[in-house]
Amino acid sequence: LGPTAKQVREFLSDSDPLAFEKVVDQLLESPHYGERWGRHWLDLVRYAETNSYERDGPKPNAWKYRDYVIKSFNDDKPYDQFLREQLAGDELDEVTTETLTATGYYRLGIWDDEPADPLLARYDGLDDIIMTTGQAMLGLTLNCARCHDHKIDPIPQKDYYSFLAFLADVTPWGTRSDQKSNNQIPIAGQKNPDYTALEDERKTIRDQMREIEQEGIVKMDAPDQRATEGPADERRKVINEKLQDHLSEARWEEHQRLKKQVNSITKKLRKLPELDSVMGLAKAIAKPEQTFVLFRGNPHSPADEVQPAYPTIFDTTPPTGDQFNGTDRSAGRRRVLAEWITDPENRLTARVIANRIWQFHFGRGIVRSSNNFGQLGTPPTHPELLDWLAIRMIDDDWKLKSMHRLVMTSQAYQMSSAANSKALEADPNNDYFWRFNPRRLSAEEVRDTILDVTGVLNDKIYGPSVYPVLSAEVLQGQSRPGSGWGKSSEADQNRRSIYIHVKRSLLHPLLTAFDFPDPDLSCEDRFDTLQPGQALALMNSDFIHKQAAKLAGRIDAANITDDEVIRRSVRTVLSREATAEEIADGEALIQSLQTEDGVNRQRALELYCLTVLNWNEFLFLD
Repeated sequence: LGPTAKQVREFLSDSDPLAFEKVVDQLLESPHYGERWGRHWLDLVRYAETNSYERDGPKPNAWKYRDYVIKSFNDDKPYDQFLREQLAGDELDEVTTETLTATGYYRLGIWDDEPADPLLARYDGLDDIIMTTGQAMLGLTLNCARCHDHKIDPIPQKDYYSFLAFLADVTPWGTRSDQKSNNQIPIAGQKNPDYTALEDERKTIRDQMREIEQEGIVKMDAPDQRATEGPADERRKVINEKLQDHLSEARWEEHQRLKKQVNSITKKLRKLPELDSVMGLAKAIAKPEQTFVLFRGNPHSPADEVQPAYPTIFDTTPPTGDQFNGTDRSAGRRRVLAEWITDPENRLTARVIANRIWQFHFGRGIVRSSNNFGQLGTPPTHPELLDWLAIRMIDDDWKLKSMHRLVMTSQAYQMSSAANSKALEADPNNDYFWRFNPRRLSAEEVRDTILDVTGVLNDKIYGPSVYPVLSAEVLQGQSRPGSGWGKSSEADQNRRSIYIHVKRSLLHPLLTAFDFPDPDLSCEDRFDTLQPGQALALMNSDFIHKQAAKLAGRIDAANITDDEVIRRSVRTVLSREATAEEIADGEALIQSLQTEDGVNRQRALELYCLTVLNWNEFLFLD
């Protein structure tokens, strides 16, 4: 958020040579720092709270991963630890609820709960994790080597599957019935033994049912067998209609007896309060299946077997079997991968995050293609500076706040945005950062700043996601109209935008208008657009008219002169005093709205407040 008029006055009157540094420290210590910088990370890991596809069902407790990210930034958690917790939070020496929540990283992608080809869906899910891990953490497009050798970078197809082998113990999403057992981790220390015992009993009985079903399935015709491998509805149809014909009478009766037990347990569970859980890697595969290079990426066409190994471009010795300290619940491979990615000798990881810090402060990175440090990416404009920043961050124990402080107190960051003709001619793209690049506010900044200046912003941090009111027309645009969008109190609706529920098939319209990213893919940089939908949203939406009325009420517009309305609104919204020209123009507008458009004075004052909220000075940072 921008500073208030009072904060501006206090800063300008502070004669302390360290006045700017003090403001920087205050901002870094604010609990809202984690919200601002955590949002950048959520862009990178394609954070959303639903699964996409036609149902776009919810990811229960996904918001706890979001809160984990915000808290990690607020606590200045070392970046290497931050990555290790997400990649292997269930395999660390000390496993906690926090580190298990971090493994929600593996559950953020899209998920088809009824795939036509479950094996292909399994590898699509792993590919999504490889793509995100490669781009977000290493700046590498590893995913381009899934079906063949990378066309541009020296990454052979074998390297892709050797990297995949580290992740082979990641449990697939499975079907809808598997979602809770695979992806929800009860928080330790809760006292609800009945629920846990019943869940375990039901799972055991279901496994017994599947064993009996498999006995009959292997005797069915090939089309029926294939149907049981497809969507859950098709499997159930075959089981219900044809399983009895392929089982002995005793085995069929046993199957039906077990089915009744499952139904009975399910009824009991519905009467019990569920355990509070986090979304994460609830269980892993202790002994993963072999990993093969797949011909043209087809999981049904395996070729040579591979072992876990790092990309050969790093010329690093592959890990040996004794490095994988597997347990009864995981293979221990992801921890080895996490330790390699965060090894201080692997300077690429540090370069990538140092570049992102520079990017988010200056509007673009030293490497502009911050998700792609390969040949198709852009070369660094200042390679020595990037290397120095990376080494400095490692020496500072991977602390990001130290990097922010270093960058923000630099001469480069404090350059004016004013241009001059000579410099523009020599460096029109500002590659050498001779001035500060003006920028439009991001989607969240626009909405949150509007709520702030109108006096209704709710500063509460952490907690479940919120649901601002959306029009009936917008709600009808969902994949399943009328469902999947909850209700929140007015106070919760006015929370910061990072807490808005992220539904893949229904992104918030105002945020979308201002370039909120597609949560299906890792977003390295939001491209600022200027298009008519933005102007329409800030002139005609119910939200903006409601906030304009709130602003008029905040400055007590009804009880002061038109002159004072203009002064107070400009001071509140722009943190400066109105000019004589702005006062004259504002008074003329308020009068014409009443005399020519026939609106009453209160409405005219609200419409004037609406125009101030649409000024470029409010929407652009220069």
